[in-house]
Parts: sequence; structure tokens; C-alpha cells
Amino acid sequence: MTASLPRRVPFTTVPGASHPDAITATTAPVALSERKPAVPAERLVAEMVPPPRFSGVSFGSYLPDPTQPSQQQAVGVLEEFAAGLNAAEAPKRGWFRKAKPPQGPAGVYLDGGYGVGKTHLLASLWHAAPGPKAFGTFVELTNLVGALGFQQAVRTLSGHKLLCIDEFELDDPGDTVLVSTLLSRLVEAGVKLAATSNTLPEKLGEGRFAAADFMREIQGLSANFRTVRIDGQDYRHRGLPAAPAPYTDEQVTERAGRAPGASLDDFAALLDHLSAVHPSRYGALLDDVHAVFLRGVRPVEDQSTALRLVVLADRMYDRELPITASGIPFDQVFSEEMLKGGYRKKYLRAVSRLVALARDSAK
Repeated sequence: MTASLPRRVPFTTVPGASHPDAITATTAPVALSERKPAVPAERLVAEMVPPPRFSGVSFGSYLPDPTQPSQQQAVGVLEEFAAGLNAAEAPKRGWFRKAKPPQGPAGVYLDGGYGVGKTHLLASLWHAAPGPKAFGTFVELTNLVGALGFQQAVRTLSGHKLLCIDEFELDDPGDTVLVSTLLSRLVEAGVKLAATSNTLPEKLGEGRFAAADFMREIQGLSANFRTVRIDGQDYRHRGLPAAPAPYTDEQVTERAGRAPGASLDDFAALLDHLSAVHPSRYGALLDDVHAVFLRGVRPVEDQSTALRLVVLADRMYDRELPITASGIPFDQVFSEEMLKGGYRKKYLRAVSRLVALARDSAK
């Protein structure tokens, strides 16, 4: 993996960027709906590291809920997994001694609901493991295969010690088979794997998490994975209020004009523009942006547009971009019908993240 290119977005946090009243902008806001980023395949490979939000996390910085013992147990399992990877890298005494392959399962799967810290733990594993290593979401991995081609993606990733896949998607049969086949080839090459996916909230009380679905979808790989269940409540909503009240259009415009590194868009125009930009480029769309301002947030009416918004929400959340918006609250963006449909996991995750970013702006 090339290390010379930046992760997703080369930005420096601007002090006070989430407090528009305390700062004065030196440049006019940019419009995301006017950007047409070009992203070479090499950047997609180089950016396969944890997002800025998780760039400095560790097992020690994870704060388990004392009422959920499975969280502390998960830390122990992953620390052991990382220790196995590092032990294989330790120098051996004597001539012609080859390093032993890492002991234990070829992969670990973190099984739990929204906001219990699975991404924090997955990123902590990545930081604790020896390189070369790669970290990306399921969507980013499929985008990488699309950019490089399947065989080149296999060659590129086969030299890695570890591949971490966050938010493994179980609702797209074609992409799931593609990634399952890729992972089979990587396991044959000796690459260790770690993955997460989400469990629907209504399933949490039934004792049925997503593990059975995950193991079925990865087909012949299931025997190689150890399942680590993580119980708990979404930390993003633990003891916190619902989505903050929206601002007026005038307030959004005025605050965007005083915030360094701001983007300012009409929500409808931005959604239209996303249809003309490949989702693999949504991260680059946010390059050098430190705060997002949206006017006229409204319900999303069709599935394709909603799924594009999900990807954009993920990229904004990766970068910890506070969102100041007018219109409806973000917890009303997706209809009840969408939230009950086949992509509900994606929509619920997006709502959780958009609400968290709106709270960041309202602090």
C-alpha cells in the first residue's frame, strides 16, 4: 500500500469551525454541487486507512459500557488477534527460520447494533497490527475493485497482513458475492480479515444479531471467522435529545458566510448533483471542507437518491464535519416506507450519523 498519498481528505481542523458565531470567514463558501472531483485509482488504494475520526484511537481509548460485559470481552478478543499478527512478525533466531503464520482464525467478525463502538474497535485493531494493512468500508472496497479490476485488486491486497472491512453490506447480492470471492482469494494468500456490519434495532431484543446473515453471505469463508458479539445502546443517542431544531434559510446562509472552509448548498441541488458523481468520489467532493451548510432539507423521495445520500453522510461523518441545516430535521429525511424496506440498515445508520453531525453544529 502506498503511504505517500493523503487519507480521503487532506485537511487541518479549524478551531471553532463548529461554532460559526465565533469566527469570521476569509473566503466565500464553496458549493459542493459545483464540484466535479477526479480521483485516480492510486488514491483509492492509498486512502485505505481509518478515517480521521478514528486516526488516533486504540483499545485503551475505547470506553466499554460497564453494564455490557460483551464490550470488554470484545476488546480482549481483538487484542489477542492483534498479538497473533505481531507475533508472526517477530524476528526468529537461527538461520533460514521463516516467520510462522499468525495463529488462530483467519478473520474476526464484530456483530452488534448501531453505535456500540464497532468501528472504534476495528480501527484499534488496524492500528495495533503490523503492516502492510488496509482499512475501508464495504462500499469503498467494491469501489476499489471497480477502479482496479478484480485481478489487480487481488494482487494489490494480497501483500497485506490485514484487511479491515467496516459496515459489510448484506443487502446487495451482486456486491456481496464479488467481495466474498475477493476475500476467499485473499485468505488463500494469507491475509487476515476483520469485518463489521449492523444489526437492526428491532432484532436486538430477540438475541438474533447479523452473524447468521453474514456467515451465509460469505459462503465458504464462514468457517474462517470468529464471531464477536457486542451488545449495547447507540452511544450517539445515549442520553441525548433527538435531532436539533433546524435553522432558517437566512441563518444558514449568514453563518456559512462567516465559517472558514464552509460549503453551502441547497439540499435539492446537492442531491441532483450526486447523481452525476460516482460514489467513490464523494470523499474528494469534501476536500478542504470543514463545515457543511445546507438549505431546505426535505424528505428524499426515491431510493437511488436516498442511497447516494447515505454514502455522502458516511463520508461527512468520517471527516467529523458539523452540519448546519434548514428545512426538516434529519430524523425525518427518510420515509417510514424506506425505513421498513430492504435498505433500512443503511438509512438508520445515515440518520444516526447526520443527527450526530447536526448536534456537533448546534453545540
